[in-house]
Amino acid sequence: MHYLISIVGLLLVLFLAWVASNNKKKIKYRPIIVMIVIQLILGFLLLKTSIGELLIKGFADSFAKLLVYANEGTDFVFGGIANEGAHTFFLYVLMPIVFMSAIIGILQHYKILPFIIKYIGLVLSKINGMGKLESYNAVAAAIVGQNEVFISVKNQIGYLPKHRLYTLCASAMSTVSMSIVGSYMTMLEPKYVVAALLLNLFGGFIVASIINPYEVKAEEDIIEVQEGEKQTFFEMLGEYIMDGFKVAIIVGVMLVGFVGLIALINGVFNGIFGISFQGILGYVFAPIAFVMGVPWHEAVNAGSIMATKLVANEFVAMLDFVKIQDNFSERTAAIVSVFLISFANFGSIGTIVGAVKGLHEKQGNVVARFGLKLLYGASLVSVLSAIIIGIVF
Repeated sequence: MHYLISIVGLLLVLFLAWVASNNKKKIKYRPIIVMIVIQLILGFLLLKTSIGELLIKGFADSFAKLLVYANEGTDFVFGGIANEGAHTFFLYVLMPIVFMSAIIGILQHYKILPFIIKYIGLVLSKINGMGKLESYNAVAAAIVGQNEVFISVKNQIGYLPKHRLYTLCASAMSTVSMSIVGSYMTMLEPKYVVAALLLNLFGGFIVASIINPYEVKAEEDIIEVQEGEKQTFFEMLGEYIMDGFKVAIIVGVMLVGFVGLIALINGVFNGIFGISFQGILGYVFAPIAFVMGVPWHEAVNAGSIMATKLVANEFVAMLDFVKIQDNFSERTAAIVSVFLISFANFGSIGTIVGAVKGLHEKQGNVVARFGLKLLYGASLVSVLSAIIIGIVF
């Protein structure tokens, strides 16, 4: 029965994307079908085969080892602040972002990441029927982050028409940065984190191909990756370390504000209505959780976590999810985990608008005008990836 519900959910996501399409006549259905099949194959390989288990174990073990190294630096600076045996969120979930940012900087400095991103993007452009720039941008956003990716293509930002700019921004909101993947793995099962990374990549292409279909002319289909000013190794390292620290601080401050505000709102709603604000949102989002493949008796609690991610951010939702995940079945935990792994929330609209505006004022204003449609598309990507997991689980 759950297969039937998940397939209905899949068709519903495609229909909701179609309803919001800019030009229904230009939708290319063949690449969309191919990419859905690829998602199903990837989901099955990662979660249901020994090869996938081996790959995920290798990936997870590598990140676990990196986090051990990251904690060496954290313990050296902050040792003694946390109680012995305690797992302080800021120290052991957010501070590793600094170390991971440094690793990414080194790989960028020696041209390893640009090479990987460019050629994976070229291969993907053959599959998704989109331009090379769009494919490059999606891969780059999944590695360097939703802000940094725009810097790498800043020479082209000012010349992009609205429809291509939408696709670039949608890719950035649908993925997550490699620098914080390790932090996610401290709260969620690594296999679901890895699955979400790959499924969201293709899901972003699928939804964007429906909502925002267009043809890219051959003379326009170029990639001009902006290389930063030549830096020495230690100049680069210092810059990336500081960037990682800024991200950690920003996420930490956002959590302080959001968690506190949600607690306040929950208290007010409990006092007036006898039910928390998140509880109400759980009922609102329960039908969405149900069509994703979550059994109805778990749908309200799952819907509450999903809503928290949308109105706050994924970290706030993950913190709530960790507290109640033992109450969920394994399949529901998998579906909700995959849904949580993206930047699809209201705060990301401002983040992306600010990133583009910092490079090109006029284009930043263009992005601001389709901000809600960006969030709509990115949310459909999260739902689609979760449904795929529900089908193959």
